[in-house]
Amino acid sequence: MTEIFQREQEIYDTAILHLEERRNGGVFSLEFHEQLVSEYGNLLEELRILAQISDNAIENLNSSNVDLRDKAYLDALTGIYNRRSMEERLNHEISSLSRSETGLLSVLMMDIDFFKLFNDTYGHGAGDECLKSVAGTFNKSITRIDDFAARYGGEEFVIVLPNTNERGAQKIAHRIIENVCNLNIPHEKNAVAPHVTISIGSTTGRVCHTHKGTDFTGRADEALYISKKNGRNRHTHLDMKV
Repeated sequence: MTEIFQREQEIYDTAILHLEERRNGGVFSLEFHEQLVSEYGNLLEELRILAQISDNAIENLNSSNVDLRDKAYLDALTGIYNRRSMEERLNHEISSLSRSETGLLSVLMMDIDFFKLFNDTYGHGAGDECLKSVAGTFNKSITRIDDFAARYGGEEFVIVLPNTNERGAQKIAHRIIENVCNLNIPHEKNAVAPHVTISIGSTTGRVCHTHKGTDFTGRADEALYISKKNGRNRHTHLDMKV
């Protein structure tokens, strides 16, 4: 780019010099004038090409930044939030809700039933497809913009429902159980059904400034344990401990 600007300055200086010579009685040369115009035109074309290259590079860089941001926040397999981003957003929601006198928060913890046996029976490739399909049902089950789902790890998932009471949490949980069953993914080693099922635990509480995300996920995990203990393919709700 520096070289182009130097050449531009040289063309400008030559044109000024030629103009001064003409004013002092020198002979006007059409051929010399056409040569200068041609050189300047070539220079402009080079600048246009460089500008286009620069625009493309910026666009590609922006695209790369978006991809990197998505990779940092999303689970690579399922396309929903990963655990780290879920924890960050959950704590942000808690901070925001704690400033409201009526701030309610519900959290669901979910686990695909007998998923290890599914992998052992059908292979890890089928297991990955199963995880993606189950995660895909969450978008059908939650509709509000503030609600979000995340892969917590392995076959375990979390859904965070700001400003949602116990009844709302139970409604979402039952909808997820139904949607997962409707996938009708064969699972011959599932002890509760011939297809893939999911167990869910949930908790609801009024948010205060001392709460952390782990308080809600931990309590929902306790409820999930009860669902598994009582036969799986079901939902259990526990209120947050005061």
